[in-house]
Amino acid sequence: MKKIQMVDLKSQYEKIKNTVNTSIQEVLDTNTYINGPEVHQFQKNLEDYLEVKHVIPCANGTDALQIAMMGLDLKPGDEVITADFTFAATVEVIALLQLTPVLVDVDLDNMNISIEGIQKAITPKTKAIVPVHLFGRAANMEAIMAIAKEKNLFVIEDNAQGIGADFKFSDGTKKKTGTIGHIGSTSFFPSKNLGCYGDGGAIFTNDDALAHKIRGIVNHGMYERYHHDVVGVNSRLDSIQAAVLNAKLPLLNDYNKARREAATKYNSAFEGNKNIIIPEFDSNEDNHVFHQYTLRIINADRDGLMQHLLSKGIPCAIYYPIPLHLQKAYLDSRYKEENFVVTNQLVKEVISLPMHTELDDEQIKFITDSVLEFLKIN
Repeated sequence: MKKIQMVDLKSQYEKIKNTVNTSIQEVLDTNTYINGPEVHQFQKNLEDYLEVKHVIPCANGTDALQIAMMGLDLKPGDEVITADFTFAATVEVIALLQLTPVLVDVDLDNMNISIEGIQKAITPKTKAIVPVHLFGRAANMEAIMAIAKEKNLFVIEDNAQGIGADFKFSDGTKKKTGTIGHIGSTSFFPSKNLGCYGDGGAIFTNDDALAHKIRGIVNHGMYERYHHDVVGVNSRLDSIQAAVLNAKLPLLNDYNKARREAATKYNSAFEGNKNIIIPEFDSNEDNHVFHQYTLRIINADRDGLMQHLLSKGIPCAIYYPIPLHLQKAYLDSRYKEENFVVTNQLVKEVISLPMHTELDDEQIKFITDSVLEFLKIN
């Protein structure tokens, strides 16, 4: 059996090696390392894929979130609501801009931001909501957009884990996650569903004026060289990374399909086990692209299971072991433990298994057998 990886980028690369190498060589031949034709082509390709008017590439996913907030002219002290159960980058940029992060709990069934939690957290100072499409599952954007419309709030989608996912509205229409809110952001970190071979990110919007402002922000506030019209940053997707992304974007739907197929096989093996709660999804829909395959382990030793898997050469991880409201950098007297019941439960239960496009049946069987073996004994 091939060695199991949490993310098998090497095997994925081998299948697209010629295309990737040729694309990178073209950048090396032309020496257009910043804002070269590959970047502009990727921007257009991603706009077409997402069916969004504007894609603005940038240096990484954290920058994408920060620049999105800068583009909305949020002011110090403005409150921004986001989920407690997610990676720190989401709240990090809120704090960096001297905005006030307002963390709320998540729903137990899908681990995405609680609609009820959002409603309870809104105050006269609230200016924006940042839903995170956690682990690749689309958050309830219909409900979030309804709240935003009623309360006159901005919605910034953190789509770092969800690129390619669809959200299906109650009328049957679908839109790609990241394109539903006023602005969306994503990361092209190598392990993402659409990843480059370094850092990269992008911002999406259908708002022409907002897109224009953001294009200046990512490039030192310049629209014309040495004319700085807005306060900006240096955050550009380099041409080599764009070349890699151009090679991989046409395969994104296939990549996401392979992840869903692996998730279906995992679920089939675990279904009915009294100690495992599997991630629910409709295999006929694209609302979950499984950036991570995350189980909940109940009435059993989750940490012991992790050590058991690692001892058998099976990589696994806890995403995330500490809620944001308990992180030293974000401690706040406003936060009460009773408001984070679900998050506090999840950090004790979740475990993520290997998930990538190259998982084969032999590997999945070994992984699932190993999980079930431990739970049966313990």
